[in-house]
Amino acid sequence: MAMIHVVGAGMAGLACATEIARAGRAVTLYEAAGQAGGRCRSFHDETLDRLIDNGNHLILGANPAVFSYLDTIGGRGGLVGQSRAEFPFVDVRSGERWILRPNGGRLPWWIFSSRRRVPGTRWTDYLAGLKFALAGKEATVADCVGASGILTERLWQPLTVSVLNASTAEGAARILWPVLRLTFGRGEAACRAYVAQNGLGPDLVEPGVNYVRAHGGEIHFNRRLRELRLASGRIDGLEFASESVTLGRDDTVVLAVPPAGMGQLLPEISAPLETRAIVNGHFRLDYRVELPGGNHLLGIIGGTAHWLFARGDIVSVTVSAADKLAEKEAGEISKLLWRDIAAALVKPPSEPPPHRIVKEKRATFAQTPAMLAKRPPPRTAYNNLFLAGDWTDTGLPATIEGAVLSGQRAARLALTRRVG
Repeated sequence: MAMIHVVGAGMAGLACATEIARAGRAVTLYEAAGQAGGRCRSFHDETLDRLIDNGNHLILGANPAVFSYLDTIGGRGGLVGQSRAEFPFVDVRSGERWILRPNGGRLPWWIFSSRRRVPGTRWTDYLAGLKFALAGKEATVADCVGASGILTERLWQPLTVSVLNASTAEGAARILWPVLRLTFGRGEAACRAYVAQNGLGPDLVEPGVNYVRAHGGEIHFNRRLRELRLASGRIDGLEFASESVTLGRDDTVVLAVPPAGMGQLLPEISAPLETRAIVNGHFRLDYRVELPGGNHLLGIIGGTAHWLFARGDIVSVTVSAADKLAEKEAGEISKLLWRDIAAALVKPPSEPPPHRIVKEKRATFAQTPAMLAKRPPPRTAYNNLFLAGDWTDTGLPATIEGAVLSGQRAARLALTRRVG
């Protein structure tokens, strides 16, 4: 039987291998690291003595690719989410709090209710969001909704940094529109937020690895691809640091590697090489943290952090578009983030409790108009090679949903490729 070789076991490659295994086809998955998951992973931190995720990832009701993946691997039960969509916020400068509450149905009547929308705004302020549907290739979020104002500070900026890992000044408006259309445009259920209750590794990654193996797939860790052997318009072999793999005539390859890796393997393929950082801080408290309404997340305005997540006695905060912050020492970062956490949880100022700072300096590609233009399609000029990754042209931002969708699309192309 022809083999499909998937290189890269991040969420894109793992989702790809899962789809291939589900179809009953032979698949081999290779990963340069010692574990799967890529930027979506969990690890036991000795300082905290807890299993933590490298970063905080949110799954929304409008993420059909992720839910399809979870249904395949039997992992939907690993998510915990909202029964009704709501997004609590706190301004850590003033202490003001509010909750954004989308309504059911496609007509967004919540913007007409002062109890549901951002305080200090009028319903007419939200009409600027319609400009995203007509945004040109060079337009930024700020070009559509403005660079300042209450709604920009309290909605558009938090949304942009969390979805695009970019500020409103540089984030590409065109890639934010699909998110708005698929969430707020479809009503409350599509906006519900879900998190992995045990961690990204136990709930999203490990079940996928187990599924691939249980369905006959092979997984090889510590296999870094060094070179692709090319012959007659196709991939003829894979050169890893420790071994060479010669492909059969009908074998197929899916590359699910980061854009920098693609640039080294096939420099002729366009790739968005500019990146943006995300900084996460994990703090262990001496009590179980409960957020308003039983939610697992809280938006932070006016501080360094953007979002706060609670899981048991661990409070985690995320700072997106964090290139400058990532240059600071971990000790300085911890004090900045703990100040926001203390204000959000109404705790007196103090030294940070036990904590771990995680810097992902290349968390996503820079989702600017210039970099969006460099996203390649999944098909390549080689008849047995396809691409996957949240940086490819999925039509979505670089999120878990985009990664999983790219892997599923690449799997379908590989499965339906004409051979012989």
